[in-house]
Amino acid sequence: MPDERVLITGAAGVVGTLMRPRLCRPGRVLRLLDLAEQPAAGADEAVEIMTGSVTDPAVMAAVCEGADALIHLGGHSRENSWKATLDVNIDGTRTVLEAAREAGIKRVILASSNHAVGFRRAEEASETGLPADVSPRPDTYYGVSKAVIEALGSLYASRFGMDVIVVRIGSCFETPIPLGPRGLITWLSPDDGARLFEACLSAPSPGYQLVWGVSDNTRRIYSLAEAEALGYQSHDNAETFAEQLPTKPTPTEAEYVGGSFCTAPLGEFDPL
Repeated sequence: MPDERVLITGAAGVVGTLMRPRLCRPGRVLRLLDLAEQPAAGADEAVEIMTGSVTDPAVMAAVCEGADALIHLGGHSRENSWKATLDVNIDGTRTVLEAAREAGIKRVILASSNHAVGFRRAEEASETGLPADVSPRPDTYYGVSKAVIEALGSLYASRFGMDVIVVRIGSCFETPIPLGPRGLITWLSPDDGARLFEACLSAPSPGYQLVWGVSDNTRRIYSLAEAEALGYQSHDNAETFAEQLPTKPTPTEAEYVGGSFCTAPLGEFDPL
């Protein structure tokens, strides 16, 4: 039986770097695309290193050829100028989806963000959490781009019959410590991230789905029901790190899903 080939865009970014060793497994080849330099294949991993931009149709056509599934992490991961956000996150995602469609890729996972709904108030969450499909209320140009990515995913699922799962990622880092107290709410551990992506890759015929990408944190305000319906089970909890963090968020962080993004200047690059 031929190996499963999973294409990951933005493979040199924070999430892509964390997922690379965790998504490697026997019978699978990871095809890793990024503009940035990537480590060469290790002796114990089946990877194909590709260099190029998600904005380039020729590049995307080439890397999609022969792929069975796509995890689209490529793009600006923080606030940036409107032009850069439009060119890379929005137009780039359409380029990616069109190349995937033309190559016959049937399973696509798109990285969205809590910032697509950043101006939702934390108090809107019920006992089970804020639903994964709550309508967008973006907090930045970055958040707008993620809302558009979600809409593009819906379009390609509905019009072309592709299975498209959109993951509204909270914050995926090795630990929640760099995030401050908000990390106790939004953290997606790398291991849980891999568990979630595996569930997204293997769930039978999901159609179009929105799910939250967070761990089962004691203080989370996000519903995990939708992700669990795909087979995801979180094993981690940011509360493990609570003693290493200040536990009182700022008023903005406490009020809005998007935290400090709700008051950050629009269009100014944030390197964090």
